[in-house]
Amino acid sequence: MAASDPEKLMIKADKLTKLSLTRWSADWKSAIGLYEQAANGFRLAKNYEKAKAAFEKASRGQEMLSSPWDAAKHMESAAALAKELSNWSEVADFYRRASELYIECGRSQPASDALAKGARVLEDTAPDEAIRLYIDACEILEEDGKEQMAFDLYRAATSVYIKLEKYDDAATFLLRLGLAADKCNATHSQCKAYLSAIIVYLYANDFKQAEKCYNDCCQIDAFLSSDQIRCASKLFSAYTDADVEEIKRVAQSSTVKNLDHMIIRLAKKLPTGEVSALKAEQEEALDEDDLT
Repeated sequence: MAASDPEKLMIKADKLTKLSLTRWSADWKSAIGLYEQAANGFRLAKNYEKAKAAFEKASRGQEMLSSPWDAAKHMESAAALAKELSNWSEVADFYRRASELYIECGRSQPASDALAKGARVLEDTAPDEAIRLYIDACEILEEDGKEQMAFDLYRAATSVYIKLEKYDDAATFLLRLGLAADKCNATHSQCKAYLSAIIVYLYANDFKQAEKCYNDCCQIDAFLSSDQIRCASKLFSAYTDADVEEIKRVAQSSTVKNLDHMIIRLAKKLPTGEVSALKAEQEEALDEDDLT
């Protein structure tokens, strides 16, 4: 294909969509085929900016013809080219638009997948936007009763939160994963999520929040008979005794090694704070109780 061909195709397609004295209605069907050819030609020539523009126009054409599925596909192609151009705001915008178009088709899975693709692209360059996309992707599946399909998305968002050192948010999202797992009767995933949240709080050296999380999770029957609660209980006993070696041993137990890699990495670094000070605090609290 000659280098000038995509340019000519774009000009021809644009003419078909513009109204004039001789053309009273736009011929979107013919124009879309030309835009698609032009997009592929530009892409082969590595002219990603023009290829992206051509896919955007093809997507617009499919919308005009009330074909949201095809419009979404073209919008995803435009998003992939925006990635090649390191145009991160367009990556987010295009994948969001693709997701909206899939929703128009009543297809929650591809709608969620489009947002997840955008999130993965943006994890390093725009992590906050990546998290927003992951959250929206989860919500689409939750609203459709497909929580089980969202498990990997919860984990991906948690991983970004941990990279950003937003440990409260990471733990909160793990508890949200636990709730989703509960709705699906995925007991094993549920209990792993609860233990993971406790470990995140301990890593953040927030013993009180870890303890509150543990007590809340103990209200859930599935957790009460799990390996994960036994592991959490041993961890708390070791912290209470200020037994650093026991904390390290429990944090590298087989139960912890079966968690996600991001949590295993945190557990390997436990304890992160001064546990003897924690023991002194607890003893002081007990003494105060004796006086009352």
